Amino acid sequence: MAFLRSLFSGVSALRNHQTMMDVIGNNIANVNTVGFKAGRTTFSELYAQTVQGASRPTATNGGTNPMQVGLGMSVSTIDTLFTAGNIETTAVPFDLAISGQGMFIVNQNGQTLYTRAGNFSLDADGHVVTATGATLQGKMANTAGVIPGGTRLEDLIINRDLRSLAQASSYVEYAGNLDSSAAVGAKAESSASVFDSLGNRITLKLTFTKVAENQWSWAATIPDTSAASGERAVGGGTLVYNTDGTLQSTTGNQITFTPAGGASPLTLDLRFGTASASAPGVFSGITQTGGSSSISRRNYDGHESGTLTDVKFDIYGKVLGSFSNGTVQTLAQVMLAEFNNVEGLERMGDNLYALSANSGIPSILEPGEVSTLTPGALEQSNVDLADEFTKMIMAQRGFQANARVISTSDELLQELVNLKM
Repeated sequence: MAFLRSLFSGVSALRNHQTMMDVIGNNIANVNTVGFKAGRTTFSELYAQTVQGASRPTATNGGTNPMQVGLGMSVSTIDTLFTAGNIETTAVPFDLAISGQGMFIVNQNGQTLYTRAGNFSLDADGHVVTATGATLQGKMANTAGVIPGGTRLEDLIINRDLRSLAQASSYVEYAGNLDSSAAVGAKAESSASVFDSLGNRITLKLTFTKVAENQWSWAATIPDTSAASGERAVGGGTLVYNTDGTLQSTTGNQITFTPAGGASPLTLDLRFGTASASAPGVFSGITQTGGSSSISRRNYDGHESGTLTDVKFDIYGKVLGSFSNGTVQTLAQVMLAEFNNVEGLERMGDNLYALSANSGIPSILEPGEVSTLTPGALEQSNVDLADEFTKMIMAQRGFQANARVISTSDELLQELVNLKM
């Protein structure tokens, strides 16, 4: 009953086409799953039974080919296809999409896992987590906002109580004009805010007085309630001009004073402009030309302390914190894993993957080195419904045809049983 081979071949095909349908069904079920990667089933011939072996050619006769009968088929591979899915803009601050082969690194119950699903959020303790609570891994910045080197990873935590420390001012840059036609003794004033080491705002007032042709004196004061005039002198000097109105020289540009309230002594560099002798033809800072006197602060540094008001990612995976004092500081950085054989990862459910014997050990890289990030966006499933429906028809027809093989083999068996002597 050698024809029974067809019966077993048909049975193996039914079983394996059912596996193909299982994969297709899972793909279609996850057509809207964030970061999902579709599966693909491939088949191979199971075994071939040799009925007659091959023979060599002889001097008088040609050779013959082997005669073999196949004994069915088996599932060769069930591949995970890591082709890119469409990127959908969401404008949600903690949504991240990867372009490239990189994987997010997460920690779930002490196990390091990997995912392409970037729909992260914050938990009650400030951890950046997946929908199932796995914690996103990366590097936390130090107090200066610097990301450490190396490959050591840790949980990314956003502390909403974080404050930006105050920074004392170190310079004030001025610009404007002093009226060249003003009489000796004429005055002009300018006020600017600076900050001490505790972040207290101090009003620094400069009074310019014309003392001679092309020469002005200036005096710096700050508020002082203990003084009879309500002000305390903290410095002074002169401005000397060339006949074309450019600055020739200055004196007393650096002032130092001790603010009230326990702050450290404050040293300020007062920048009035570039002297024409050091940069011919350059007009900057405070000039002396015809027209009214008007002096204003252009640039300065220093700021008060501030509270964290907003957090967002940039394209390099850095977590940027915006503070109420206008400063922006790097808080952390997301790191990505790159695999030699990303298809070798093992599915763990919940959009997570684990290392396998054939995935290789990942390289830990910053976003932008190979793969890039798109903040405020998500990578959608890479399932192609048109392709899946086509494969569904192929699986159905393959199943149907092999069912017919089984029924036909059964009819042959029935004919054999009905033979009579």
